[in-house]
Amino acid sequence: MNPKVSVIIPFYNCPYIGEALQSALSQSLPAYEIIVVDDGSTLFADRIDPYRSRIHYLGKANGGTASALNHGISMASGDYIAWLSSDDVFYHDKLKFQSAFMEQHGLLISYTNFHYINEHSQCTEMNASVVFSNPADYLRCFLQGNPINGCTVMMRRELFGAVGRFDESLPFTHDYDLWLRCIVRGCAPVMLNQALTGYRRHSGMGTLRHYDTILAEAAATAARYADPLRQLVAAIGG
Repeated sequence: MNPKVSVIIPFYNCPYIGEALQSALSQSLPAYEIIVVDDGSTLFADRIDPYRSRIHYLGKANGGTASALNHGISMASGDYIAWLSSDDVFYHDKLKFQSAFMEQHGLLISYTNFHYINEHSQCTEMNASVVFSNPADYLRCFLQGNPINGCTVMMRRELFGAVGRFDESLPFTHDYDLWLRCIVRGCAPVMLNQALTGYRRHSGMGTLRHYDTILAEAAATAARYADPLRQLVAAIGG
């Protein structure tokens, strides 16, 4: 029996939502459900209309990406949860290959490589994720920042019961914080080194608009987990 993968797409005033939805609906392993969480949008919601019959559309007051993700997770019923930002795209075999990888290795959480794409969905950089040569280097990297692209992650739904959901008090580093919680609880995300997501760089992306704020929030997030992370690195001989 095929794994059941719920795809959660937070949406807020994003003009690329149609491309994200088309990529989620065109998977070689069909998504068990696609949940779009409209986080109080005032623009571009009409671009969702052609897909309404094939998705679950949830509206809520604006509260940020973490709150939108948590709302979607609370409504999801699949075995696995995948997160797709409304300006990114899944490649055709994303759900099939990654869920098979997780089933094969009995994983609770995994992530993959990705390509950068531009406003026109053209690939500008291939295999952009860092590939680590050993576990110590991988864990040590988290002391400096977040090496994982959130839209490449797939998680078993029950993992949220063990580590909690996204921290809604963190506007920009809720994903970094969650990966760190997974690591210190003994379930570090495992990489599938295949590019299965297109990550869009564009002038309106929050990473550019809020760069300095993100750096400060990331530093504070890393500091909260620095001691247990260093202990883990030391324990594996790093």
